[in-house]
Amino acid sequence: MLWLYLLAIVTCLVIVLRRVMRRLTPLDDELYSKKVAIEYVYTGVAWVDAEGRVGSINPALERSLGLEQSSLKGRNWLDIFVPAERDRVREAYSQMLLAGKTAFQARGLRADGRFAQFDILLVAVHDHKMRFVGHHILAEDRIRERELEERLEKLSSSFQ
Repeated sequence: MLWLYLLAIVTCLVIVLRRVMRRLTPLDDELYSKKVAIEYVYTGVAWVDAEGRVGSINPALERSLGLEQSSLKGRNWLDIFVPAERDRVREAYSQMLLAGKTAFQARGLRADGRFAQFDILLVAVHDHKMRFVGHHILAEDRIRERELEERLEKLSSSFQ
């Protein structure tokens, strides 16, 4: 008789487990799709902690800067930009601290010494007690558009 009760309990547990697994599958798929979107999005994304160190950087931004994987991790976030523009970036950072986010254009410093042209969006991140814990850098690489504009200007000037 005891084995009959054990069989009933095991059957109930299997049914409950299957229902829980069915509910988790869509969540796993959603999490995976969001992770893929962040990893391979055309716009570069970086997380910077409150001390100003790069915590993580996605592959799109690494490609735009011509960097090895995670070579920027742990370094100062201002190293992304050309030294001549760092004062302007600091000013935009101050605006972000006041307003929560700010957008601007800046040149990035690639590993090979060339420049990358970015549209930057800085977004402040606060914890549940509204303490500043860091910020996100969303960088859209505009170097391809600039190259196309320069070619178009050359072509239009050669026809005139």
